[in-house]
Amino acid sequence: MNRTIFPHHEPQHESIRPPMIFIKERTKWEYKQIVRDLEKEQPLSEEELNALGKDGWEMSGIAQHSNTSYFYFKRLTDR
Repeated sequence: MNRTIFPHHEPQHESIRPPMIFIKERTKWEYKQIVRDLEKEQPLSEEELNALGKDGWEMSGIAQHSNTSYFYFKRLTDR
């Protein structure tokens, strides 16, 4: 019995190269935290949220611990 053995060849692929991204200027953010004791105060109202939005603030998170709510905002800054 005559057998020919061929070496196992894996197909060769080009290496993956992620696209190059150039950033002209670094984004700078400023942050605002508003704390409300919900036993004594109401959460932020729609009117307050709209006023913050008009000033460029975007809500980025909310946290609550016991009766205290923490509202986090961010906006772009040129500083």
